[in-house]
Amino acid sequence: MVKKQEFNPKVQWAKFIVVLVLYLLFLYWVKSWWGLLVVPFIFDVYITKKIKWQWWKEAEKPVKFVMSWIDALVFALVAVYFINQFFFQNYVIPSSSLEKSLLTGDYLFVSKVSYGPRIPQTPLTMPLTQHTLPVVECKSYIEWPHWDYRRVKGLGKVELNDIVVFNFPAGDTLCAAPQYQAYDYYQMCYGIGYQLYPNRPDPDSLSADMRVKYFDAIYAAGRDVIRQNAAEYGEIITRPTDRRENYVKRCVGLPGQTLQIKNHIIYLDGKANKEPENVQYTYRLKLKQAIPDDMMEDLGISMEDLTSLNTAGYLPLTKRALEVLKARKDIVESVELNTEVNDLEIYPLNGNKHWTRDNYGPVWIPKKGESITLNLDNIAIYERPIKVYENNDLQIKDGKILINGKEAKEYTFKMDYYWMMGDNRHNSADSRYWGFVPEDHIVGKPIFIWWSSDPDRHGFSGIRWSRLGRIVDNIK
Repeated sequence: MVKKQEFNPKVQWAKFIVVLVLYLLFLYWVKSWWGLLVVPFIFDVYITKKIKWQWWKEAEKPVKFVMSWIDALVFALVAVYFINQFFFQNYVIPSSSLEKSLLTGDYLFVSKVSYGPRIPQTPLTMPLTQHTLPVVECKSYIEWPHWDYRRVKGLGKVELNDIVVFNFPAGDTLCAAPQYQAYDYYQMCYGIGYQLYPNRPDPDSLSADMRVKYFDAIYAAGRDVIRQNAAEYGEIITRPTDRRENYVKRCVGLPGQTLQIKNHIIYLDGKANKEPENVQYTYRLKLKQAIPDDMMEDLGISMEDLTSLNTAGYLPLTKRALEVLKARKDIVESVELNTEVNDLEIYPLNGNKHWTRDNYGPVWIPKKGESITLNLDNIAIYERPIKVYENNDLQIKDGKILINGKEAKEYTFKMDYYWMMGDNRHNSADSRYWGFVPEDHIVGKPIFIWWSSDPDRHGFSGIRWSRLGRIVDNIK
């Protein structure tokens, strides 16, 4: 028979005071005093012990065994949820949009404290999942209750050229079919709409008012096709802000700045922004012979890069890789920058700006408390922040912009916004394609790489030992 542990008032009161102080400091930090309702239960755990929290310890063996595991599992899940929500979480680089700064297969320690953690907007969610439960493939969260956006004070704020983890802004709506969930729903609607109208008019020939109606018709046509083909696309579903897919990019534009891209160089308020050390662009390459494996490894050329060369005829290269390959006349016959343009997929999708990935803007990045004059020429740029991110009813009728039923000639923004881009500039779905990142979508700041494995190699040879422990801030 297990001897019951005697109650030691001094020890129990000391434990209670320490836990209470830490808990009150946490409540002060998050400024949520509803948590005081929990204090009596903390008092009972350490002092009064009226509630038998671990009743199962006195039960028979089968119940005791099962409940001990349940108790440990529940504690672990609550601890993980709490840590991930307010302090840090793991994030793995899933794509090549930031190569060669961050590589596919890098595992990041992402700090929530750096920019301040968000109070959860959908608090009832399964820990260690973003939006979907594995195996059963259903939602891993309950949308009620849904709380308004609020961020706890952090150690700092997003700085220019920071690498940032954030929720995908265009991920509010998507097709439920697994093969389409990774696609940008809005680009899909416009893309299908364009296919339905191969003989559509030139938008340049239309008045500003007619262009609004033209793009509305294109979008509606594509959306209706998706709706009517649920067997192919699945249902059209929505996700709350904090349950949208996590992305990681570099912040290249801050609130209040005017950004422009000229010949692939980013300018902020007219001044060129320093390019990342490992920035990549795609080049059309003609080879005399295959690139040797050791050279590919030295230059960081992945199998994904090589597939791009074999299928599309161009290869993403850093400045160093470009210089090395240019010098190898025995391998490379010719190399030139890939300057192909496509303005139909560029944000705003309904703007008819003729901007491209290498020549974009100028565009002013919204800043909290600052206003912008609205007109039919720029409303496409700011429609989504006003309507979707800041929850206003925005309509255009008879050439007039109506916000919440009233004609609006200017608008004052309620949040800060950021411009995010990948370092792999010709192979990155970023703000050039889906626009601004609102502050309520900011998740955290990667601090260091705690693990890295090369998807092109297996076993110990696939471990990138030189990247382990690397500080992300040092990746300029």
